[in-house]
Amino acid sequence: MMPMTRPLRILVVDDDPAMVGAITALVGTEGHQVITAYDGLTAVKRFRDDAPDLVLLDLAMPGPDGFNVTGQIRAAGNVPILVVSGESGEGAKVKALEIGADDYLTKPFGKAELLARISAIMRRADAASVGSGGGGAGPLEAGALTIDPGRHEARIGSAVLSLTATEYRLLEALVRAGGDVVPHHRLVRAGWPAEADPDLLWLKPHIARLRAKVHRAGGPAIVAVRSVGYRIEA
Repeated sequence: MMPMTRPLRILVVDDDPAMVGAITALVGTEGHQVITAYDGLTAVKRFRDDAPDLVLLDLAMPGPDGFNVTGQIRAAGNVPILVVSGESGEGAKVKALEIGADDYLTKPFGKAELLARISAIMRRADAASVGSGGGGAGPLEAGALTIDPGRHEARIGSAVLSLTATEYRLLEALVRAGGDVVPHHRLVRAGWPAEADPDLLWLKPHIARLRAKVHRAGGPAIVAVRSVGYRIEA
């Protein structure tokens, strides 16, 4: 059995409720959360609203098909896409990969293969993030603030901030975004990675304490973006 990747938020898109249920059951045993969609329009909306870590996507469905949805998701960013389709022909596989899918799994499949594909696709995504400066243990900066993942330490100038583990994880997620808005869902997953379904209500008081500590030390502002998330003024 492949080792489990970190808990993920997975968007599962298929017009067959039985297949959605089966995939949900398989990945749920590994601690992953599932968002569901049964047509292309809903898939794109759920992707934009819920910011999944991974998309499992069928090709044949009502509305925009899987090829169209793949193109829209890829245009929006680099979230990994695993096509899960009954179409076994080489043409469909090549087209999906050319449009932007990261891997292709043909139905029917077993639990071990599905989980192995998920582990592999996320390892590649994490490695790409490290290579582009989005991850790894090198220091990260936002103005006077420096995050050192290798030391699990945050400093403003030479002064080390006294942060809880959760506050550190939240701050690192904000700094890694480079000033872009980090949605609420992503922040709670960063702050409470061991929780299967972290409550968004936990976020506000922790961010308030974190913001006060950073502000008192002369660091950059943590700005709330109403109904969306937070960003740091890098």
